[in-house]
Amino acid sequence: MISIPKKMSAVLTTGHGGFDVLDFRTDVEVPSPNSEQVLIKVLGAGINNTDINTRTAWYSKSVTGETSVGGAEGFDNAENDDGSWSGVPLSFPIIQGADCYGEIVAVGEQVDSKRIGERVLVRTMQQHAVDYRPFESWSVGSECNGAFAQYMVAFSDESYKIESDWSDIELASIPCAYSTAENLLERSNVSKGETVLITGSSGGVGSAAIQLAKRRGAKVIAVTSEQKITDIKSIGADHVAKREDNLIDILGKECVDVVIDLVAGSKWGELLEVLKKGGRYATAGAIAGPIVELDVRTLYLKDLMLIGCTFQSSKVFENLIGYIERNEIKPLVAKNYPLKDIVQAQTDFLAKKYVGKLVLVPPN
Repeated sequence: MISIPKKMSAVLTTGHGGFDVLDFRTDVEVPSPNSEQVLIKVLGAGINNTDINTRTAWYSKSVTGETSVGGAEGFDNAENDDGSWSGVPLSFPIIQGADCYGEIVAVGEQVDSKRIGERVLVRTMQQHAVDYRPFESWSVGSECNGAFAQYMVAFSDESYKIESDWSDIELASIPCAYSTAENLLERSNVSKGETVLITGSSGGVGSAAIQLAKRRGAKVIAVTSEQKITDIKSIGADHVAKREDNLIDILGKECVDVVIDLVAGSKWGELLEVLKKGGRYATAGAIAGPIVELDVRTLYLKDLMLIGCTFQSSKVFENLIGYIERNEIKPLVAKNYPLKDIVQAQTDFLAKKYVGKLVLVPPN
């Protein structure tokens, strides 16, 4: 019989803002699963851009700058009514944390009790709550409480059993970043022999995208800072460009089949120029700023396809479970921290000193 306490440690996000809205508590009530849910003891929770963007209200249309600019203090001009990724006002306090790996310790009345004891990864973009309607979902740690806690609840059919010899921390690095990366590649239909350009390649999503693109048999050109080139090549990139390089000068025009972009910002126009005629551009981030300049003639004269990628079908997460269990990919964890050190972890995340993921570990 698993003993479940009544109170737990958790980080409450009390509103939109800087680090001051993160409140580590040890007296938060342990949630109870409803009839279709499971209670999960969190064994690790990765840190992602979306955790910080939600906290700072960067998703608000009133914010036009880089994600890192307001990461510590928040954005003075952010509007609370459209500060979540879905554009719907959040009800604070919330428990954030888009990544969850853990153990099922209790189940709702409609869930098979045999699930107790399973190790699971929780799908970040959950469709159960919206009756599996396409292009709609709940984001863990935004529309529902997430993994910055000792325990969390999730729908049973969104909690995927995983059998792997990876460590708890390694598995905790997967859900949000790797599903985002796999979704970008799936939606842009990356296939064997194609050339893929990946921006922001040292981050969680970018480094995952390198591995996942190579798994598909693609040639990868990665963009990163000069000090991280060796690390990025070790992940599998065939060629690495420096962030400050002019991509047209070093690569030439019309040499890339697919662009996977997580950066946007002032150099965005170069990405469309290096795409071949009929090329595909897919994005799930804009860490260098969301406002870009588009020459529409480039778009239509080259027959380009622009793809925004947030919604993920269940196939994406199912793919990842298979890749992990067959050891077709590897985890990239740079550092882990106790849950109480969330501010230091997010500070390090914003400084972008590491390649791969940072993971928080709740108390036992």
